[in-house]
Amino acid sequence: MSGHSKWANIKHKKGRADALRGRVTTKISREITIAVRMGGADPTGNMKLKLALTKAKANNIPKDNIQRAIQKGAGSVEGSNFEEITYEGYGPGGVAIMVTALTDNRNRTAADVRHLFSKHGGNLGETGCVGWMFKRKGLFAIDADAGYTEEDLMLLILDAGAEDIKLDEDTFEITTEPDNFEAVEKALTDNSIEVMMSEISMIPDTLSELSQEDAVKVQKLTDALEDLDDVQDVFTNADLPEED
Repeated sequence: MSGHSKWANIKHKKGRADALRGRVTTKISREITIAVRMGGADPTGNMKLKLALTKAKANNIPKDNIQRAIQKGAGSVEGSNFEEITYEGYGPGGVAIMVTALTDNRNRTAADVRHLFSKHGGNLGETGCVGWMFKRKGLFAIDADAGYTEEDLMLLILDAGAEDIKLDEDTFEITTEPDNFEAVEKALTDNSIEVMMSEISMIPDTLSELSQEDAVKVQKLTDALEDLDDVQDVFTNADLPEED
């Protein structure tokens, strides 16, 4: 086993997010704006906005930035018209890659994404070419050393509608259908269970094992994509080897 997990990928993304604080603020603010435009400024009943606000809190985004983003989405402040776009393609070793972006210029974003795929040994594909390999799931990560047992957590989350829980090294990973995300989150909160991370993500059905050489190439491609201002998230089914 390579030791790869959903949480391992998320920890890597969080580490990069911490190192790119300014860009993260811009990206999350944009995400909040789009969420408000799509579902209104009240997070109750607007899951996309609630998740964006949770992400903003986790990344210590200033309240003023959050308020401006909400006002822009509600039309109180003039701003660019952003739209959400998903790109699909293949990376080194044939791994599947999905890229979500918020952009006010789809031609610019498509050109930037296509260039990076080509530069790093991949190729941008047609819509749907790899999307079938992923499922949209709610994901929670809980520290396994925090005193919770798998049995206790399982009873709690399954009653709330979660799909599964598994132990990956020192982390409990809980998955749920997006519609049950809030119920599981509430159950954990009501029982004072500390969550290290929670998000709705695209989870691959199966993982693609890579050589060390291809793994390095895939990491460089995903890092480059995440560095683009328009890109919000990058998902892949790469089963990356453990680093020495």
